[in-house]
Amino acid sequence: MEGNTKVLSSVIKQIIQQNKLEYGLHKVEVQEIWARIMGISIAKYTKSVELKGDVLYVELSSPALSEELTYGKETIVRSINEEIGKEVVKKIVFRS
Repeated sequence: MEGNTKVLSSVIKQIIQQNKLEYGLHKVEVQEIWARIMGISIAKYTKSVELKGDVLYVELSSPALSEELTYGKETIVRSINEEIGKEVVKKIVFRS
């Protein structure tokens, strides 16, 4: 049974790569990761999280929070990329 799971996993990864679906999956994955790593308190002020190329655009309802998070951009980028398992995000832009 475990061998079948490994084969299926490898086939799915191959299909994703061949059909260039990886970027679309990362766009969705980044939104989920944002909510998870930032926690409920920041997630409730988050209006949108959108990956365009290698830039993550985060719209927040609080200008003060946007300013505060600016100081931790590198740490946030590193955390997101670690969760994904590869360097997908190179830059974050906060909007409010």
